[in-house]
Amino acid sequence: MTETKVRQQYDKLATIYDQRWNSYIVNTLSFLKDWAQISPSMTVLDVACGTGEFERLLLTENPTQHITGVDISEKMLLVAQQKLKEYPYISFHTASASALPFENNSFDIVVSGNSFHYFDDPNAALIEIKRVLKPDGTVIILDWCKDYLLCRVCDFILKLVDPAYKQCYTQSEFHSLLKSAQFDIKRATKFQFGVVWGMMIATVTPQS
Repeated sequence: MTETKVRQQYDKLATIYDQRWNSYIVNTLSFLKDWAQISPSMTVLDVACGTGEFERLLLTENPTQHITGVDISEKMLLVAQQKLKEYPYISFHTASASALPFENNSFDIVVSGNSFHYFDDPNAALIEIKRVLKPDGTVIILDWCKDYLLCRVCDFILKLVDPAYKQCYTQSEFHSLLKSAQFDIKRATKFQFGVVWGMMIATVTPQS
């Protein structure tokens, strides 16, 4: 399974991940935070939270924010737990995006940054995200966008050399996946930073 490969890869990278990918992390997750405009009263779930950098950005502004992070890499989560041990309202859980260990209707907002291209079954992950989301909740997903030339090149190469990698999507394909999981797209855009990174983001809500 791709998930097993992802777990093994990120367990190995955990201690150096923040340093190696610092510029990428800062640019993408700062954009996600600014886009999301998360209120301090919201309960937040971060799917594939990695080393907790998005949590750190939120908690720096709102130290009492209630945040739950999940990831399949225990060693990435150990880094996150150590980094954020001073904050009382954050918890981390080892879990797959396709099998979230939470009750129905648990969260006001679910975010996922820079991870959709690793999901074995994106539709199953979206259905799980919708299950744990409150009926009036919001989902925000940020990921690579295959509409950009260098992302298409990276997608082609990674499929050949990286057994953990699944695929990235065009914005049209991404939106089709969201709609097939019965989400309504409320806001979406594409953007680029640096030479390589073409990104897309979407804010969605469950169809009524």
